[in-house]
Amino acid sequence: MADELQEREKNRDLREALGDLQRYIEQLTSFLPMAFCVVTPVGTIITVNRFFKELTSYTDSEIVGQPVEMIFAEKKAVVLITEEVRKKGNLEKEIVLLNKKGEKIPADIFASLRKDQEGNVLGYFLGIIEIARFKKFEVELEKGLKEKTKELEERTKALENSRKGLLNILEDIDEAKNKAEEEKNKTLAIITNLADGLLVFDERNNLSLISPQAENFFNISKKEVINLTLSELTKFPGLASLIKILTETLTVKENQAAGNKPGLKEIFRKEFTLKEDLLLEVSAVPLMKEEEKTGTLVILHDITREKTIERMKTEFVSLAAHQLRTPLSAIKWTLKILLDGDLGELNPEQRDFVQKTYKSNERMIDLINALLDVARIEEGRYLYKPNLAEFEPIVQFVVNSYKEEIEKKGLKLEFQKPEEKLPKVMLDVEKIRLVLQNLIDNAVKYTPPGGQLTISIKDAKKEIEFSIKDSGVGIPQDQQERVFTKFFRAANVMRMDTEGTGLGLFISKNIIEAHKGRLWFESTDQGTTFYFTLPIRSEFEEFITGF
Repeated sequence: MADELQEREKNRDLREALGDLQRYIEQLTSFLPMAFCVVTPVGTIITVNRFFKELTSYTDSEIVGQPVEMIFAEKKAVVLITEEVRKKGNLEKEIVLLNKKGEKIPADIFASLRKDQEGNVLGYFLGIIEIARFKKFEVELEKGLKEKTKELEERTKALENSRKGLLNILEDIDEAKNKAEEEKNKTLAIITNLADGLLVFDERNNLSLISPQAENFFNISKKEVINLTLSELTKFPGLASLIKILTETLTVKENQAAGNKPGLKEIFRKEFTLKEDLLLEVSAVPLMKEEEKTGTLVILHDITREKTIERMKTEFVSLAAHQLRTPLSAIKWTLKILLDGDLGELNPEQRDFVQKTYKSNERMIDLINALLDVARIEEGRYLYKPNLAEFEPIVQFVVNSYKEEIEKKGLKLEFQKPEEKLPKVMLDVEKIRLVLQNLIDNAVKYTPPGGQLTISIKDAKKEIEFSIKDSGVGIPQDQQERVFTKFFRAANVMRMDTEGTGLGLFISKNIIEAHKGRLWFESTDQGTTFYFTLPIRSEFEEFITGF
């Protein structure tokens, strides 16, 4: 009985010693005159002490959860430190830090690897001492460390001799493991209930995870496809189409670098029709760890409803525009009869009012026609008459139609033609004329009197390139991203001219892209240059079949 009582007292003393040790470690990290942080295996900061915050000027909310590389002046140093710590288990190195204000701070860094009892890496500790401050605390720190080390050794010996103490530590580890498992389950619950479908491929492009929503999209089960390669996944009809989208633009060189196996490219919001009643938006992003790709995340978003609404909107615009065009045409011809004097001569005041009404009606008709063009573009039925034709005469025809207006405004026009005859291209002449009219009209309209216009055509090997340069007002830098969107007009242009629908460049871009060409621009406050290209027929057989 006395032996059992003595054993209990001994165990109680050991538990108290363990508690004192834990409190001591907390106090040591909080009040030790050096910056201290704990980092995960992937380089994320999870704990810092007050000296770390003072040294870097970051608060807890600003630094915890951030990559550790943000506090180093040289980002490559993080990779070197991590590799050396993993090899040796610890590291002491002189390095330059970067605080929140961008100031560089010379410091000594001490790193130590964190492992569990099974040898798994849990991350590492980082101790940082500002070299200037280190000299001040060196003597005091050394003295204090000796005393604390001696005390720690005594307590450690007591813990090593206690089986109960070791069991308590194991219980703490089990608790931490349970918490980690709980977090994992929360993440899986989020993935399970996510409305979007998710596919995760590892670094070898094998499928490592598929969400329930993705299983529903493709009508497959997780057991059928998990851990399969890309070539094995193509046996499933729906997945075969998806994988073709994810890999179709890779070059031969990229395939060879991947061991002659198809790889996954990065995609952002590409539409993918899986079934007649299911349209998905596909995004693929690389999963990175320390600047090394560890896999690919593919996100599948159901946009069937949005596309249905968009189609209904387009159909409504088309119907409304058609219904409006008939009465507007009737108004136009009625006003034309009045202006021509077929119903009697008008006095000057009457003629002025009717003329203004006629012009307003013309702008309405132009807007209706532009809206119909937009509707046809969105329905994919805008190009009607593609033919093999010479490009230069088309440009010359449109330029000639603007000569009177150019001369009236006092603009200087230079038309730079190629010395040799250009090859023919496959195009819809009417639509290309519309593009040229839009670009030339804008250049004339927004160039001040006495300005310069330069039109150029040249053979750019596999394509013909057209450009028009003006000395006009330019496009504001902060608005250039919106130039080709519907109904956009720059702020400086709206102050100069109140007319315009904001649809001309949108329609032009879609016409050029329907011809498999490109439309872009360069602009400053001293003028703008618009360019577009058209593929040469002999280099683009697929283009003909595309029409």
